[in-house]
Amino acid sequence: MRVLITGAAGQVGTALTQGAPDWAEVIALGSHQLDVSDEAAVSTTLSRLKPRLVINAAAYTAVDRAEAEEQRAGEINGLALGYLGAAAARIGAPVFHISTDYVFSGYATEPYVEIAQPGPRSAYGRGKLAGELQLARSCREHVILRTSWVFSAHGSNFVKTMLRLGRERPELRVVADQLGGPTPADSIAAALWQLAQCWRQGEGSEFQWGIYHFSGSPISSWHGFASEIFSQAYARGILSTVPEVLAITTAEFPTPAERPAYSVLDCTKLKDTFAIEQPDWRTGLSRVLDEIKGA
Repeated sequence: MRVLITGAAGQVGTALTQGAPDWAEVIALGSHQLDVSDEAAVSTTLSRLKPRLVINAAAYTAVDRAEAEEQRAGEINGLALGYLGAAAARIGAPVFHISTDYVFSGYATEPYVEIAQPGPRSAYGRGKLAGELQLARSCREHVILRTSWVFSAHGSNFVKTMLRLGRERPELRVVADQLGGPTPADSIAAALWQLAQCWRQGEGSEFQWGIYHFSGSPISSWHGFASEIFSQAYARGILSTVPEVLAITTAEFPTPAERPAYSVLDCTKLKDTFAIEQPDWRTGLSRVLDEIKGA
């Protein structure tokens, strides 16, 4: 079965390509090969390739820069989903799309369910929410998988930033009052392939399209995440020393984009519908560090 992966050079796109099952004939296109914000290019590419499934991993992920480039971020994260959805619908292909916890305000005190009221507080979040709406309007057969705090051995992410800073500094200040679920990119890819297999196996009209949440467990702060990174990296010899990690507040570390203070996603619906469990991010971190060490 032919599967088109957009954004193939990113963290999840790379994991999707590397973890593709034998039954998938993968066509992996990075942003230089397909600009998803180019409506004509999207239409022409899907009409020519005729994939049976489209998995969109393309995204503008520079959260802080998006505050100054909201139009461009909105084109890639928002309008592009309308183009992909419409082009996919014309050839009868479903679209699986990766969204984010940033569509929520972060003011909650209990995990966000899929039907919780969105309230993005950043340009990035607004663009991603617009993309969800565009896809829902343009392609009936779609899955929107919201996730959070993505990390891998590829691209730019918190794990790689902490490793770099851990080599440079004896002491680091890391925010401790933002809570969420770190999520390994390879676990997201595995969940998407499992969803694709469920659809492929002929569940057809019984397949439950819509929005699902998928993030790592247990709940952590950035401070807790950093501490685990340093502990595991030191144990593997990736770092020769463990820096002191000081807990600070969001107010002590201002950024152009407002981060959700509470990004915990309720993943019950995905488990109940497709038997897809939340991954333990600490185990995923072990895989990532082993890959970094072996590179």
